[in-house]
Amino acid sequence: MIILMFGPPGVGKGTISSMLREKYNLPHISSGNIIREAIHDNGKFAIELKQFLERGQLVPDAIAINIIKERVSHDDCKNGYILDGFPRTIPQAEFLDRALEESHLKINYVLNLVADEMIIIERLSGRRICSKCDSIYHIKNLMPKKEDVCDKCGAKLFRRVDDKPTTIRNRIRVYQEQTKPLIEFYRERKILIEIDTEKPIDEIFKDIALRISAQI
Repeated sequence: MIILMFGPPGVGKGTISSMLREKYNLPHISSGNIIREAIHDNGKFAIELKQFLERGQLVPDAIAINIIKERVSHDDCKNGYILDGFPRTIPQAEFLDRALEESHLKINYVLNLVADEMIIIERLSGRRICSKCDSIYHIKNLMPKKEDVCDKCGAKLFRRVDDKPTTIRNRIRVYQEQTKPLIEFYRERKILIEIDTEKPIDEIFKDIALRISAQI
């Protein structure tokens, strides 16, 4: 089974993807996490990738495609996966179609997560990430027991460079301009599921699981 996650930054794609991973035993592939790891490890395209990330811009198609192509070639992806943050443009979607056809796989569900822009800005500007285990916290809604320290591993929490309000607004604008056309691309295939994320996470996930089970 292959599930695509869509939605502007801050709608909870990473959190929901992790929950889906546990329920369906599928690897969660986050293009954003792969890019940040490449920057942290000073890997290929690290300097260029950092510049795109800090400006809230999309990574060029050629680089994004190579990153995902390498990841989905791993053995754990043979029976499917959850793609979070890819594709983000029509050319990327067309590449994915060709790659899946070669592997005799297909996209089963496209989850389109939606939320009001002001809610997104509030969520992201208050988000804090563990520097070691990537656990997610929020300065209002999900505070750690000790300020700026991860409850799970004790590492320091940090604010991502792309979680500043000005960058968030630009990320939303980029999403609207470049990624939103993909919604119609997949809606025409009748595999798009619209998900309201302005609810508690347990309710959101229950809604997703019910709608997937209804179509299996």
